[in-house]
Amino acid sequence: MAGTAAGSRRASLDPGRCLAQAVGFLVLFALARAFGLLGPPVVSASILTLGMVLIAWRSGATVDDLGLRRDRLRSGLLYGFAAFALVLLVLVLAAAIPATRGFLHDTRAEIDGGQLAYEVGVTIVLLTAVPEELAFRGVVLGSARSLWGSRYAVLLSSGLFGLWHIEPTVKTMSGNSAVGSASSSTGGQVLLVLGAIAVTFVAGLVFCWLRLRSRSLVAPFIAHVATNGLALVVAWVMLHRR
Repeated sequence: MAGTAAGSRRASLDPGRCLAQAVGFLVLFALARAFGLLGPPVVSASILTLGMVLIAWRSGATVDDLGLRRDRLRSGLLYGFAAFALVLLVLVLAAAIPATRGFLHDTRAEIDGGQLAYEVGVTIVLLTAVPEELAFRGVVLGSARSLWGSRYAVLLSSGLFGLWHIEPTVKTMSGNSAVGSASSSTGGQVLLVLGAIAVTFVAGLVFCWLRLRSRSLVAPFIAHVATNGLALVVAWVMLHRR
């Protein structure tokens, strides 16, 4: 009886409480990350993932709320791999055009094949895409939809996703030769950060669309891996074929 009562209390929680807890956790996490308090990526990613899982569990969120229904897996895979193919096409075209080729240069690609496999398979897939998709297209989008419907939920999720990338952008902007000169001044750095927020906001919109269209978190997860992982792979190929 005690277990049933506890389960009922979790299931009856207001989604607004779930959303507030998720957003509050993300803000605190981002601040701690900016001050270097979370340790190596494997630790920080684990904290983010476990935090989101706990918030979702305590709120009584269902697998449908989070986009984790097993019967939607096929739809998620179809939409996800369609997005994967589109991202690959865009990157190949960008690499083939001299005017856009410079934007693909990334100092992170100055690694060997084994390190590349680790970066894509572990850093991008497990330590980036998994926790971020669970947070932004899972818990935040799911709880916000219950409160305000899809339109405002998508805007909130995507806006938070854009702001989430401020600190990583500041840390990595010097690694791209195409923007290196722009980042040498304060004004240039501000513009680059604003640009990163805008780009990741739009990416968030696309990821949310994939999540809602497929009704599966798998679709934006694959698209997220594609945008981060394929860009690094293409940069690596360009660097090592010289």
